[in-house]
Amino acid sequence: MRMENKLSTKIDENVPTAARMYDYYLGGRDNYAADRAACEELDKVVPSTRRLALNNRRFLQRAVRTLAQEYGIRQFLDHGSGLPTQDNVHQVAQRIDPKTHVVYVDNDPMVLVHGRALLQQDERTAVIHADMRQSDEIFSHPETQRLIDFSQPVAVLFNSVFHCIPDSDTDGPLAVVRRVRERLAPGSFMLMCQLVSEDPEVRDFVTDFMDRATQGHWGRVRQEKDVADWFEDLETLEPGLVEVSTWRPDSEVAPRQLTHEWVEFGGVGRIR
Repeated sequence: MRMENKLSTKIDENVPTAARMYDYYLGGRDNYAADRAACEELDKVVPSTRRLALNNRRFLQRAVRTLAQEYGIRQFLDHGSGLPTQDNVHQVAQRIDPKTHVVYVDNDPMVLVHGRALLQQDERTAVIHADMRQSDEIFSHPETQRLIDFSQPVAVLFNSVFHCIPDSDTDGPLAVVRRVRERLAPGSFMLMCQLVSEDPEVRDFVTDFMDRATQGHWGRVRQEKDVADWFEDLETLEPGLVEVSTWRPDSEVAPRQLTHEWVEFGGVGRIR
């Protein structure tokens, strides 16, 4: 499926979005009754979802800190960034080096409004309105060109977003990964994870439910082997591809997911 170049800027509070549902699970306020109702229905079958969302957010923060602190990354391109919350990518990275540049990409108009309001005074960070499959538009966007030097290493983030797009030879996750990877300099990184389940009933229920709830703005819950395919030709950082709460936890007593009807699965790979 090809995306139209022109994305809607209208906010429809009656149709749930993945970004606003995620915001609700993280304890945010930028969501509507339809989003909260969808979360409540989802919780009846997959009750670990709130903990999953929290652990995913902590994974993102740890990975960004690791890439900035241990690998010297000073440029981040965050696809499907979602609504601003506490300790966003630019805040984590700029604590390591205030000169770090960050570009956020999202197709949800509410993300655009709130993100730009948050970043009005930050010349090193920008939010652009685009679908994560529109690689040409994203890489050529004036704000991306202003902030990201693709001749130097950059960290490209696809954090908990690929389950929002369906499989396709031209616009599915693997096609997007390959298209982005070929544009990156050696020493760059790709962070990728998504919702997976090894239980076919869980995969089918959540996929069908979210597709109906979001009126078609969904892909599917996949399996661990699908995620592994995205890391072809990448050098995967230790501990490899894992349930994300176990990716370099800050301590042995860090929060873990209590049930595993579905999990957030992925890791970080380096371009050789």
